[in-house]
Amino acid sequence: MSLIVQKFGGTSVANAELIMNAANIVTKAYNDGNDVVVVVSAQGDMTDQLIGRANKINSRGSKREMDVLLSAGEQISIALLSIAIEKLGYPVVSILGWQAGVMTNSNYGNAMIKKIEPDRIKKELDKKNIVVVAGFQGLNKYYDVTTLGRGGSDTSAVGIAASLNADICQIFTDVKGVFTADPRKVPSAFKINEISYDEMLELAALGAQVLNNRSVEIAKRHNVLVEVLSSFSGEPGTIVKEATNVEKMLISGVAKDDNIARISIIGIPDVMGWDFKIFSKLASKNINVDIILQSIGRDGTKDITFTVKDEQLEETVDLLNNYCQSLENVKISYDSHVSKISIVGAGIESHPEIAAKMFEALFSAQINIQMISTSEIKISVLIDQDKADKAVLVIHDAFFGPAV
Repeated sequence: MSLIVQKFGGTSVANAELIMNAANIVTKAYNDGNDVVVVVSAQGDMTDQLIGRANKINSRGSKREMDVLLSAGEQISIALLSIAIEKLGYPVVSILGWQAGVMTNSNYGNAMIKKIEPDRIKKELDKKNIVVVAGFQGLNKYYDVTTLGRGGSDTSAVGIAASLNADICQIFTDVKGVFTADPRKVPSAFKINEISYDEMLELAALGAQVLNNRSVEIAKRHNVLVEVLSSFSGEPGTIVKEATNVEKMLISGVAKDDNIARISIIGIPDVMGWDFKIFSKLASKNINVDIILQSIGRDGTKDITFTVKDEQLEETVDLLNNYCQSLENVKISYDSHVSKISIVGAGIESHPEIAAKMFEALFSAQINIQMISTSEIKISVLIDQDKADKAVLVIHDAFFGPAV
């Protein structure tokens, strides 16, 4: 007998028919003799609907009250799925995130899990119940409901799997697994059977929307075996684990991130400490900086260019304008019409020709590179957003061949 954690995303429980489909998947695992814990997201676009309702009343509602509102979406889902499982004749109990022992910090809207105390889940499993848990939510030290940010149900599922030492965490979604690129945009993209935590973490962080990157971090830290699979096809998905054999592919995928903006600080003093001052200010506001490029000093000044998420652009620019207003001739410029295109793979570090092939593909397609960032297993470039889909296609074709 195994302990399985299954997670169903919003598209997998969007209506009554899909909820019954999910219930059939859950009860099949239970019939096979497994203990089953299910983590569920809000239905379809429920979260966006709730945000829209709040904005009609007050577009600046506090993050605390928004968490109270948004957590209702998952509560509806777990009740409906549990009712479906009851209809099939199986013992089931639904519980909220705080009942499942998910304890978080107090960063409303994007809380981090501090610990999970799954005593209630274990008691219900001992009673042979299927346990259905509301994803995306937890409880802070003030006993306030918190939410975990976009993709937070993935984080809930993997975190609960880690706390229970589950044998596997299955992430059911509307795609068949992890692909080498977005199959909706790249006809030649294909499903990967296995991928390492590190490669999946990079792909998730770089724009691949199959898995939340925080969930992959937890999986890697606690060695949780994860499978990404379709709730519709019934086929095996992609296994995410520590060591993989990806048929000796030099790269495992191409990712695109449109949710990005480029900011330049032009003409700051070329003296020691300014980099620290600027980026420590951003860090104090929890602004995540990605690619950073600094020019060689000239005439006593230098330029710094970096990228942030689109939703943090306005806050970042306001902070920089306030901080640099006392400096003469310093200018802040920005551009949100950019995209980050990345390739990820364990073979990148030991194969220098990979970068050349990527840049050649972009050059042949007349796509200009604005910034470049590299690590042991990734190469990212910043380009004009209107060329992003074409860039993904030509890079994927360069490494994997065009669609036949």
